[in-house]
Amino acid sequence: MLFTVVVGMLLSTHGTVPWRIAVFAPLGIGLVAGAAAALNHLVDHRIDALMARTRGRPLPRGALRGAQVLAFAALLGLAGMALLLAFTNPLCAALTLASLLGYAVVYSLYLKRATPQNIVIGGAAGAAPPLLGWVAVTGQVDPAALSLFLIIFIWTPPHFWALAIHRRDEYARAQVPMLPVTHGIAFTTSRILAYALALWAVSLLPWLIGLSGGLYLAGAVLLGARFAAHAWRLRRDERWALPTFRCSISTLFGLFALLLADHYLMMQAG
Repeated sequence: MLFTVVVGMLLSTHGTVPWRIAVFAPLGIGLVAGAAAALNHLVDHRIDALMARTRGRPLPRGALRGAQVLAFAALLGLAGMALLLAFTNPLCAALTLASLLGYAVVYSLYLKRATPQNIVIGGAAGAAPPLLGWVAVTGQVDPAALSLFLIIFIWTPPHFWALAIHRRDEYARAQVPMLPVTHGIAFTTSRILAYALALWAVSLLPWLIGLSGGLYLAGAVLLGARFAAHAWRLRRDERWALPTFRCSISTLFGLFALLLADHYLMMQAG
C-alpha cells in the first residue's frame, strides 16, 4: 500500500517532491490505513475466530480487548490526519478520511456481510493509495491519478476472489457471502477471468495518456498476459486459486514498479 502511495507521489511531478511531503504524506496515510485495519479487526473479530487465516489475530486470541483496539485506532487515525493536514493539503486529508470510512465502515460493517459484490464496491477504498500520494503533492485529482486508482480498483476483485476460492469453506462457515460461496466456483472463475482481461486493458491507460512510455507498455502487456493465463488455468482447475492469488500480487507490484522506472527513464531522455 505504501509503495503505491510513494509511486503516486513520484509520478505526479517531473521535479523533486518536497521532503516534508515525501516523509509525512506516506506516514500520515499509513497511520490512517493502520487505523482502518484496526477497526476492521474489531468489527470482524467473531468472523476472524472462525477462519484459519485470521484466528491468530490479537482479538480472537484474547490478547487485546475491544476498547484497547478502539483506542489504538483512534490514536493512529488522529495522528495520521494531523500529519496530513499539517504537511499536505485539505483535499489529501479529506480523501484519506473518506478511504478510512469507506473501508472500516461501509465495507467492514455493511458490504462484507450484505452482498457478494462486497469487494467490487468496497474495493474503491483499497484503490485510493496512489491517488492519495498524487494529491498529496499536487493538491488536485488528475486523469493520470485516476488511471492509477482504476488499475487497483479493477485488480482488487480477482485478487480477493482467488483467495476466497481457496478459503471458501471458511467463508461459508463464517457466513460471509463471498462470491464462491453464493454463486459457486465456476461462476467465480469466469468473473476472475473477465476482470483479469479488463485489468490487462486498463493497465495500458498510463501509456495511452502519456504518463508512461515503451518500457511500461511492454511490461504491462507481459504482466497482463501472465495474469490472464493464470485466470484461464483457474477457470479449468480450481487448484490454481492460490497460484492466481499470488500472481495477482506480483502483477500489481510489477505494474507500479515499471511505472516508476519508466517515469525516470522518460525524465532522463527528455
